[in-house]
Amino acid sequence: MALEDAKNQVDEAFTREDLKGASFENTFAGATSFLRRRYTKDLRKADIAVTGVPFDQAVTNRPGTRLGPRAVREASALQSPDAPYGWSFDALSELAIVDYGDLAFDYANVAAFPKALTDHIRGILDSDTASVAIGGDHYISFPILKAYAERYGPLSLLQFDAHSDTWPDDDFDRVDHGTMFYKAVKLGLIDPKTSVQVGIRTTNADTLGVNIIDAPTVHEIGAVETARRIKSILGDRPVYLTFDIDCLDPAFAPGTGTPVWGGLSSAQAARILREIAGINIKGGDIVEVSPPYDTSGATAIAGAHVATEIICLLGWNILKK
Repeated sequence: MALEDAKNQVDEAFTREDLKGASFENTFAGATSFLRRRYTKDLRKADIAVTGVPFDQAVTNRPGTRLGPRAVREASALQSPDAPYGWSFDALSELAIVDYGDLAFDYANVAAFPKALTDHIRGILDSDTASVAIGGDHYISFPILKAYAERYGPLSLLQFDAHSDTWPDDDFDRVDHGTMFYKAVKLGLIDPKTSVQVGIRTTNADTLGVNIIDAPTVHEIGAVETARRIKSILGDRPVYLTFDIDCLDPAFAPGTGTPVWGGLSSAQAARILREIAGINIKGGDIVEVSPPYDTSGATAIAGAHVATEIICLLGWNILKK
């Protein structure tokens, strides 16, 4: 495909045949899959499956993240004609990426949601495809981690966030977006000694042994040194990357449920994500984009870029860059 073909391309979410390659469909029109990838449940040739999880019934403040997957997909259309900037390879042309659609679940049966999501991700992993999930509130990472731990054993968690989400909660059936990593540690899904949380700027007396690089430290030492410390903590262990958009300062990502000032800039986050290339990442998610509070669309744009960077991090390993 070439730029001059744009006038003939339409609704590539459904009509494109090749899983690889950029899309020159008009960014302002057409059906919006993530990065204009094909919507499909056929993962036989896929390297990476992007999937939406439109769930926000675990929030403690402002709702709206159930609308996040739709908004992030729409924002991603801006990136679909170009190779992701700053990488030594073109993920869109060299990786087979599909949009797997959204998780189907009964919104009125919250208790059934966690298992439905674990089963959904398990189905992707069983096809030897990596998942990149678009939330949804941050609770979604917990059922996803269950599927990943089944496949890879205890993981190292790389979490970008304003909040640690390790507040005590020994009721493992509760659905709460502030306690799920407490549960993940207690259940042995993640290894706290080789996990790291970046951008933290809220108080939690017991971090359960998880390494913290808080937001003031990132501002002090810079993005490159932050990335170096992240890599030294993770080593070569299997990693799950979760990015809560409230890791970014509200100036860069106002559309989220629990904004906290003093966060990372989008430039800092972009540099850190690119500098950690080579970590043994197995999957990831971007969560807490809340379109009702995102009047300019800046938060959804940031979320789309983060998801693309996660794809590139996965691609670095898949392509052995």
